[in-house]
Amino acid sequence: MKKISDSTIQRLSKYYRTLSNLLEKEIKTISSKEIAHINNITSAQVRKDLSFFGTFGKRGLGYNVIELRDQISRILGLQKKWNVGLVGFGNIGHALVQYDEFKKQGFNIIAIFDNDQKKCGKEINELVVSHISEAQRIVKDKEIEIIIIAVPAKFAQSLVEKFVEYGVRAFLNFAPSSIKVPENVLVKNENMSIELEALSFFLTNR
Repeated sequence: MKKISDSTIQRLSKYYRTLSNLLEKEIKTISSKEIAHINNITSAQVRKDLSFFGTFGKRGLGYNVIELRDQISRILGLQKKWNVGLVGFGNIGHALVQYDEFKKQGFNIIAIFDNDQKKCGKEINELVVSHISEAQRIVKDKEIEIIIIAVPAKFAQSLVEKFVEYGVRAFLNFAPSSIKVPENVLVKNENMSIELEALSFFLTNR
């Protein structure tokens, strides 16, 4: 498959949520124009994004909402349950463990790691916080494929490198720092400070 841009993948995720919301309203069919209107883009962009993965819908009839959502779900890998580990049991980590939407989307946090002995052994949502020294064994035993990094910036790079050694190839990074990884590893950064600064720029320069 040709390389798909991050922006296309992000829009697919938005289409998936749009279609899920439509199903809750018992809407059975929708056009690319309607999907585009909901997501504030053009219908040509919707059709282009979907065309990377095959032919969907019927000309003049639009898309079957259930079928298109299921097809996008397969493209995004959402029909599989993913085992996720969380590193850092501070305020952000605590909130992420309690975020129910992860599990609904098939991302199950099944292990929590921290280097603070005072936090190790604590239990939340039937999970016990493990010391980071146990990470290699737990990653292997529980077949963890995704790691969420929720630690101070100065620790993020070295921790990612450790988990890459353990065989992990996908990371969601909440630390406010850029992470360098090999080509066969993907890091997605969730930097709330940068997003707030973008809002600040908008309000300052409107």
